[in-house]
Amino acid sequence: MYQYRRDRLLALLRDKYGNLRKNIADASSWSEARISQILSPTYREGRAFSEKIARKLESDLGIGAMYFDQGAAPADEAAGLAGLRSVVVAESDDERFCQIRKVRLRLSAGITGFSIEPENYDGGIISVPRTWVERNGFQPERLVAIKVKGESMEPALFQDDVVIVNTADTQPADGVVFAVNYEGEPVVKRLSRDIGQWWLTSDNPDQRKYHRKMCRGNECLIVGRVVRKESERI
Repeated sequence: MYQYRRDRLLALLRDKYGNLRKNIADASSWSEARISQILSPTYREGRAFSEKIARKLESDLGIGAMYFDQGAAPADEAAGLAGLRSVVVAESDDERFCQIRKVRLRLSAGITGFSIEPENYDGGIISVPRTWVERNGFQPERLVAIKVKGESMEPALFQDDVVIVNTADTQPADGVVFAVNYEGEPVVKRLSRDIGQWWLTSDNPDQRKYHRKMCRGNECLIVGRVVRKESERI
């Protein structure tokens, strides 16, 4: 349901507000940052667009109640697996999807750029909707999928989760998760800005074990922004 509401909001944003978050923020008196949070598939584990938030945003935008839930399967049907469409396996050449390579990053300390080795587990690719790629303005050839290592980003990301990294976006941004070349090692961390410096931070609440590290100079080079995740943790 959370993703369904996000898709409904994205369609409304595109069709009525010129695909500009500022416009819908102005119309609702919400901040652009708040709009971005509820549209994020990773913020609060993708559950920020709750029923309470959906009803409030509908009211503030002056649109019909239940607009963001309209067309979704009723809860009792979903629970009973009734009225659902069967799963169809897409062919590799299906133009509705983009094939993202699963890779292992090969990095060198202090050197911008990277090489990759294919990862062949589970077929070696992730299929994502082409509409998602186009909606976000991504270049498919600049997207790669990598495995998360360790527990430092729990509960947002778990060991062996797969994340898609947009290597075309290396601009630092506060509060955003990136794949980073840290002293020659690939790490997935949240970037934060504090006391005039950039820091690599972990989401794990055990900050004594997973303490933040300064990100500066050639010892900390951004590989790309994490834009999507695939997880078996429900």
